[in-house]
Amino acid sequence: MTSSTTPEIIYPESDGLPLADNTIQFRFITTIVGGIAGMYKDNPNVFVAGDLFWYPKYRQPWVKQAPDVMVVFGRPQGDRRSYKQWEEDNIPPQVVFEIASPSNSITELEVTKLEFYSEYGAQEYYVYDPDKGRLKGWLRRGEVLTPIEVMEGWISPQLGIRFEKEGKELQIYRPDGERFATYLEILEQKEQERQNAERERQNAERERQNAEQERQNAEQERQNAEREANARQQAEQERNLIAQQQQEAIPRLLNMGLTTKQVADALSLPLAVVEKIGNRE
Repeated sequence: MTSSTTPEIIYPESDGLPLADNTIQFRFITTIVGGIAGMYKDNPNVFVAGDLFWYPKYRQPWVKQAPDVMVVFGRPQGDRRSYKQWEEDNIPPQVVFEIASPSNSITELEVTKLEFYSEYGAQEYYVYDPDKGRLKGWLRRGEVLTPIEVMEGWISPQLGIRFEKEGKELQIYRPDGERFATYLEILEQKEQERQNAERERQNAERERQNAEQERQNAEQERQNAEREANARQQAEQERNLIAQQQQEAIPRLLNMGLTTKQVADALSLPLAVVEKIGNRE
C-alpha cells in the first residue's frame, strides 16, 4: 500500500519590493485607495486594496500581479494576505490602477500588465505616470481591454469617478463632485471645519450674549419708565394734595380777617383763585 501527498503550494505574499519607489507614487496610491474605500465605506461588499498579490489561477502561484490599486465588487471588506480568486467566488478585480515610477517601463505597464488584466477579467485598467503627467485607460469590450481615446473628463463606468488633470497632476472626483484628497489634505480640511465650527459657536454665543444684553436693556428701560410713571403719579398726587390744602386754607384765612390779596400772597395763589373761592364761601 502506498500513500501520496500533494505538496503544499506556496502563494507568496510579498515580492520583496517596496509599496512605492518614491513619495509621489506612494501619495497617489494611498490617495486613490483611500478615496475609493471612502466611497464604499458603507458597502460591505466592495473590497479595495493596494499592492496586494492577485492570484487568478489555482495551483499556479507564478501567475500573479500586484496592482497598485484593485477594486472588487461582490466581495466583502476585510484584511487579506493575498487575493486568491478561487477563494473569492472566482470574482476577479473589476478595476485596477498602476501608478508608474521610474523603474517601470512602458512595456511592463502597457503590454505585460495590460495583457494580464485583459486575460483575467479586469473591466477597467488605468495607468498614470506622475513624472510625465501621462494618463491612459483601457475598458473591456468583449474579451479584451481596449484603449480609452480621451481620458480627461472620463467617467469610470464601474466607479463613477471622473478623471481630470491640472497641468500634469491627476485629479480624481467622486460622483458627488468631491475631489479625492490626500491624508494631509483631509486633516487640514477637518481642522478647517473644526475652526469654522468653533467660529460659529463663538458667533452664536456672542449673539446669545447680545440678545441677553438687549433683553436686560429692555427690562431696564421698562423699569425706568415704570419709575418715571410712578414719580409723575406721586408728584401729581402731591400737587393735588397741596391744592386741596390751599383751597381748604383760604376760607379759614379770610375768616381770620385777612384780605383776599393777603391770602393770595400767603398761599402763593393767583388773586382770582382766592376771590373765586372766597365768593363761594
